[in-house]
Amino acid sequence: MKPTLLSLGSVNADFQMRTDDAIGSLETALASDFRRLPGGKAANTAYLGALFGHRSCLFGRVGDDDLASQVLDPLRAAGVDTTGVTAAAGAGTAVSFIMVPPDAKKTIVLAANANDVWDEAAVRAMTDIIARTPAPACLVVDYEVPAWVVARAIDSASSRGMPVVLDPSFPDRLDRGLLCRITALTPNLDEAQAVVGRTLDGIDDAARAARELCKEGVGIVCFKLPDGGCVWADRDHAMHVPPGEVKPVDTTGAGDAFTGVLAIALLEGRSPAEAAAWGVAAANLAVTGYGSQAAYAPRDEVLKMAGDLFVRATPLDA
Repeated sequence: MKPTLLSLGSVNADFQMRTDDAIGSLETALASDFRRLPGGKAANTAYLGALFGHRSCLFGRVGDDDLASQVLDPLRAAGVDTTGVTAAAGAGTAVSFIMVPPDAKKTIVLAANANDVWDEAAVRAMTDIIARTPAPACLVVDYEVPAWVVARAIDSASSRGMPVVLDPSFPDRLDRGLLCRITALTPNLDEAQAVVGRTLDGIDDAARAARELCKEGVGIVCFKLPDGGCVWADRDHAMHVPPGEVKPVDTTGAGDAFTGVLAIALLEGRSPAEAAAWGVAAANLAVTGYGSQAAYAPRDEVLKMAGDLFVRATPLDA
């Protein structure tokens, strides 16, 4: 039986374009390379599960509109099981407008639409699948769906001893009472600062904050850094994984690549240090292409870079 990656969270239709100038520098910005793409945090991590050769199941909501096929058809073609994706009657599929300026640091405007429209029947269908999924399995969750849906999924997974990886976007939805059930927490730096309630000043301070969250019960805390590296900590260790040497083209989906591949590494029984290196490698390679899923590197390329990053990782005094 193949390991299974279960992904719950946002499922978006992405409308992406490149702008000639920085966002906001002109009243009307010229753009090029417009594309309609599949996206959303959960959709992206589910895609990675299939890309890395595992059974992959997606939980989410789409609208009863033609945009649902833009998101789901490419995932099905990649081998993702979308049985857990249900349609919200009268709602539109979530839409992301993504603008990528010359420095590759995208700006996203998200209309959540169906992502926020869940009912009891959809949640029961999700928890039934979680309950039937054989080990080994891992649940990846983000907060771009309602907090009560996230809580139900975590309850279902943790009652079976299934590891849970949580991307706390949006951080204001985070229920701290669930931290003791989280195997790995993967905020970016802005989200990490929101979760800990203070500005983090440098790598050592980030490591201390990560260890603080571990004391609340999280197994592993990984802070995704703006330069593409990460700080990770558990109860006993803290380390800095540096970024790889890449030329950024588009940062869309890079954080999702980190979370998804870190979860895959943990699902395969890798150590926290190895898993963090896998995540950093996946995120770094993701920024070298345009879009999210289309830019994700295959397993062999990720592992090659991860090996180098693992060697270069340095312990931190937290």
